[in-house]
Amino acid sequence: MFKKIPLSYLVILIIITSVITPAQKPGTVGSFKYSDFKKPSYCGSCHKDFYRQWDQAMMSKAYTHHWDEIEYFKLAVPHAEKDEKVAEVREGCNGCHAPISFMAGDVPPPLPEMNSRANESVSCEVCHSITGFTGDTPFNFNYVVDPGKTKYTSRLGDTQSPAHEIKVTELHKSGDFCGICHNEKSPFGIWVKSTHLEWKEGPYAEQGVQCQTCHMPQAELKTAAMGATYMDAKTHLFHGAHDPGKVKGTIELRINPDIVEAEPGEKVKFTIALFNQKTGHKFPTGSVEDRILWMHVEAVDSKGNMYHLPVDLKGFEGEEFTIASDVLAYQDMGIALGIENFEGVQRDGVPFGDRIFRLPYFDPQGRMTMQQWNTASLGVDYRIGPRETKIETCTFNLPDNLPPGELKVTAVLNYQLLVKPVADFLNVPEEESNIMEVNRHSTVVKILD
Repeated sequence: MFKKIPLSYLVILIIITSVITPAQKPGTVGSFKYSDFKKPSYCGSCHKDFYRQWDQAMMSKAYTHHWDEIEYFKLAVPHAEKDEKVAEVREGCNGCHAPISFMAGDVPPPLPEMNSRANESVSCEVCHSITGFTGDTPFNFNYVVDPGKTKYTSRLGDTQSPAHEIKVTELHKSGDFCGICHNEKSPFGIWVKSTHLEWKEGPYAEQGVQCQTCHMPQAELKTAAMGATYMDAKTHLFHGAHDPGKVKGTIELRINPDIVEAEPGEKVKFTIALFNQKTGHKFPTGSVEDRILWMHVEAVDSKGNMYHLPVDLKGFEGEEFTIASDVLAYQDMGIALGIENFEGVQRDGVPFGDRIFRLPYFDPQGRMTMQQWNTASLGVDYRIGPRETKIETCTFNLPDNLPPGELKVTAVLNYQLLVKPVADFLNVPEEESNIMEVNRHSTVVKILD
């Protein structure tokens, strides 16, 4: 005798089958073939500007980028093979960094030097084959894809394409689309990337400003060679953390003294205001286990002598991770590298006493890690949120022998994509640890005789 199926089960079944058809299915390992996806150069034959813009953006280098290659093959894969808890990253990293290879079951993909289709990284066909995502929250490449004749996008053009059909989705107009890869949970259930969630919880989402507004700015362009010119075409620039022009000026910076004239031996307190006037999410964001944003304050007297001003302590829990100091970290790299009792490398690599705006990640042993897949807990989040102003102070005990004249004090906010001691230890190209100056400002105190 057959059991009666509850009505609620039937409703759920209908919803599932109506959202994900046989053609539209979650992009799991081996769910498609390489041949199901056109190459970017094919798309570029008609969408010339978009193709060239994409080709110069990090989207086209998500798999071939030097640091990503080193992190994946030198750390993630060996670690996954030694620790069952993080075994999923062997395949999972590719869900966002080499999606076509992931869906074709080609994992780990060939090294970038082999020039396989993994090198296409996040290609045209990936984004324009996505029809939705599974669950309530976009994260960890939970995309639903439907590769084929129909391309999914945010605009239905005035001209019929000879190569494909076009279908508009609300998802492509929304920042939720970006969250599919710009939100990530570690195998321990910790949010290790939350750029989309930061935006969603911030002021810009409430005002309808989407991720695409800033990272795909509108311009007067032809979307296709044979198509019409649109005043509001979405450029495919995708400029972000790796673009010095995007980083420059992200945080406004001003420093002022509490007194403008002082005698040697006196104390002068400097207040620094840092305002995030540019990002719709926290800064830094994304791979914040790698990235370091810090404020350095320096004084120069009338004879050219230089003095470093450490930041004043505030006393909040976890503050020690936001002050540059002489400590070692990242010991869990030794697991992948096969180094027993690895002591780690310098945690910060910036002048001791400088303020660091970061979110520390901790491994299962409570040690600071830069391996997001091995993150079991988080520390204090001392990054700068959208439209947030942080106030820092530096107190300078003026030396008794300070010469009279102008004392110029400068606050500089610096940014690196990768902590330099880690970059040096793993032989990552210098471009990844080069300092990008975000902003600077100076003030003057007159030193009396």
